[in-house]
Amino acid sequence: MMDLKQLVEKTKELDATAASLIKTSAIRFSDEFRNLCEQNTCGKYGTNWMCPPAAGSYEALKAKVLKYSEGVVFQTVHKLQDSFDLEGMMEAEETHEKTFRKIYDYIQSNSGGDNVLALNAGVCKVCKQCTYPEGQVCRYPDKAVSSVEAHCIDVNALVTACNIPYINGPNTVSYVGLFLF
Repeated sequence: MMDLKQLVEKTKELDATAASLIKTSAIRFSDEFRNLCEQNTCGKYGTNWMCPPAAGSYEALKAKVLKYSEGVVFQTVHKLQDSFDLEGMMEAEETHEKTFRKIYDYIQSNSGGDNVLALNAGVCKVCKQCTYPEGQVCRYPDKAVSSVEAHCIDVNALVTACNIPYINGPNTVSYVGLFLF
């Protein structure tokens, strides 16, 4: 079993702005997030193996998370030129993805990757074009990652439970990842 307190510190060394331990019993879920998925608010519903509906039902995803006892939440915070800086937001998302992958690689190389559920911000970004829904299987199931939101986890409540601010000031954007053990 990986030393999660040490992982929190390592996560910060690997460019996370903030990181903290959380017990899965403290994670709040809401089926309202599934409703947002079904309304296609992010434009990815039904286009990716790691997103609804392919990822599973609300009940199945919640049960999947609750199989784990604790985890590490991390956040990256990025400065923007202004609140309309879409290019800056996209660059920040790429930077967050790189940070997530560095942390995940560290976890996999130091724990064998066994018995860890990795959840990131937004849609899985492993492939430029997912094989879903053409009926093919995921090309990279060992690399594909679902999102915190797809698992109906309240991200605001998640970071708040860890004393990590959800809002980090004007002209910033923040992204959250979660590793469960």
